[in-house]
Amino acid sequence: MKRIILFLLTNLAVMLVLSATLSILGVNRFMTEQGLNLQMLLVFSAVVGFTGAIFSLLISKPMAKWSTGARVINPQAPSGAKEQWLVDTVHQLADRAGIGRPEVAIYEGEPNAFATGAFRNESLVAVSTGLLDSMTEEEVSAVLAHEVAHIANGDMITLTLIQGVVNTFVVFLARIVGYFVDRVILKNDKGTGLGYYATVIVCEIAFGIAASLIVAWFSRQREYRADAGSASLLSSREPMIRALARLGGLTPGELPKSIAASGISGGSSISAMFATHPPINARINALQNLRVG
Repeated sequence: MKRIILFLLTNLAVMLVLSATLSILGVNRFMTEQGLNLQMLLVFSAVVGFTGAIFSLLISKPMAKWSTGARVINPQAPSGAKEQWLVDTVHQLADRAGIGRPEVAIYEGEPNAFATGAFRNESLVAVSTGLLDSMTEEEVSAVLAHEVAHIANGDMITLTLIQGVVNTFVVFLARIVGYFVDRVILKNDKGTGLGYYATVIVCEIAFGIAASLIVAWFSRQREYRADAGSASLLSSREPMIRALARLGGLTPGELPKSIAASGISGGSSISAMFATHPPINARINALQNLRVG
């Protein structure tokens, strides 16, 4: 399941660390002693929930470079005609999309590509050597347009906001359940008991996994939008259809989990509900039914 798993785990880890820190500082205890003030709990949950998501977004570009070993091409001194074409193509697509020109990078690996970055005008588009070697220039252009469309659509920002919202509800509901178990089921009326903390930890993990279904669903929808964006930027749906058909016959390169949902292909998943990318055939069908004006 790639990037979504690590994105979820990163946020979950930050939430757990913040929860533990605030518990040590007595914030949790204060809320429970006050009868679990719901307004205070909601503020607490939002702080914890959005911190992990925003942190993941802000470090997304340097983490992508580090985790893939991507080498950013110097647009003033590319190494060879292929790199020059790659930079020129991405910059032309960015100009058409009305966004700042992204950094362009190449990394060693099987066919894949991704876009990432916290800001639309300071993003990164990277392609693997395997993708460049296995596709025609037209197909690579379609993939690049797909990634530029992700940036233009603000997908990373939107994903972060969705992740922050679901994180907030995870933290909020986990403490509601923990309070109920501690006070109602275990009949503890002497402050915060062990049942509260144990229940909160279990619920944060369980609710976090459930919340990943929402994030994965959004990720699948944004792939359809980025495919349509590629068709729009190229004024034709055929290049993206051919690129997807080519991808369907290739084994996609494994991306680090922190950026896998940003890849052109998401690989396999233990369940379609947790998949970050729709099936290739479904994406091709959607493009075939798309009107490109």
